[in-house]
Amino acid sequence: MGNGTRIAIVGGRGKTGRAVATALEAAGAETVPVGRAEFEDLAAALRGGDAVYLIAPNLHPDEPAFVTTVLEAMREAGVGRIGYHSVCAPYVPSMPHHLAKAASEDLVRRSGLDWTILQPCAYVDNFLPGLRAAAPRLEVPYDADRPFGLVGLEDLGAVAARVLLDPSHIGATYEVGGRSLVTVRDVAVAAQRVLGVEVELVVTSPDEWAAGPGATLDPRERDWLHAMFSYYEGHGLPCGSATVPAIVGRPAHDLDTLLRHALV
Repeated sequence: MGNGTRIAIVGGRGKTGRAVATALEAAGAETVPVGRAEFEDLAAALRGGDAVYLIAPNLHPDEPAFVTTVLEAMREAGVGRIGYHSVCAPYVPSMPHHLAKAASEDLVRRSGLDWTILQPCAYVDNFLPGLRAAAPRLEVPYDADRPFGLVGLEDLGAVAARVLLDPSHIGATYEVGGRSLVTVRDVAVAAQRVLGVEVELVVTSPDEWAAGPGATLDPRERDWLHAMFSYYEGHGLPCGSATVPAIVGRPAHDLDTLLRHALV
């Protein structure tokens, strides 16, 4: 696949979907964002496409059901190729939304479609709102010194585009981490270098978050996020760094480069 390829991106209007679309379009593909409105007749929205990249809504209450709906619509529309956006470490029994990704991966693998699964780590980009403030600040409700394979959306998009356009990736599952394992403290230090001003790092606990900002959320979302932050508190979220260079042909961007592109 390549020029003239038409790829629908379920969740294509969110930040992940936009990053995937940017990379696909740079490679000559046509992209079609698919969101809530298109679910009125999802098969019609997908018909005529060559592939689907499937990003479920964050913390969806029933991701396997959502994925099943998309898979059924793909079969009805005659679209045989799917890229599924999962998560690094999907089988973590203490994190319900990760377990939902694991169950959804199983549905994709047994769908009868040509599939590729990406398992990205958390994004460096998630920290940008606090770093764009007049007084730059990072606030996390877990240990700021735990290891993460934080990846940039630009790198994730590049990987997604390559695997969707090259049939040699059918049947593959790839972890997508950044250049190296880093900590939230590393992000704060890199942001300070890039911005040239002090970046405040505020660290609280998962329980403090649940009793404070988390108390305003829907109870299910609060509980799921509390479980995630508790896991991060103990273990971080390490993720391998080999996928970006292996698939894109260059190293993943380092923290300074990612932050400079976004903040300067």
